[in-house]
Amino acid sequence: MEATGRCLCGAVTYAAKEVETDVHSCHCDICLRWNGGPGFAVSVGQVSFNGEQNITRFDSSEWAERGFCNRCGTNLFYHLKEANLYVLWMGTFDDLKPFKLAREIYIDKKPALYDLAGNHPRLTGSEFMASLKEMEE
Repeated sequence: MEATGRCLCGAVTYAAKEVETDVHSCHCDICLRWNGGPGFAVSVGQVSFNGEQNITRFDSSEWAERGFCNRCGTNLFYHLKEANLYVLWMGTFDDLKPFKLAREIYIDKKPALYDLAGNHPRLTGSEFMASLKEMEE
């Protein structure tokens, strides 16, 4: 699927290709702090940004960076540097209808004050990390 999106003020827009419709919600400490709540992540195969000068990139780890609009503060993406894989935040897409919650990760870090509805896998941080190792093998 192809899709477009933008930040709150419109200074950054994007066009994405190979957009997955499965949304993965992350409750890790970094996502909770970065988003003010869980992250709703959408993987894309390709993305091109307009207004790149309005994007600030922050190295959140050795292997990944996060990007946000430096005018309005909208969180735009999580980028795995070595793999050049972009994960965009669901709320930045122009059309949210195609998306469905497919999985929650770091469920052991989720605050008790909310629960996400649906019958989907819910993985602890350890289970999620183990699943990544299995994918590499």
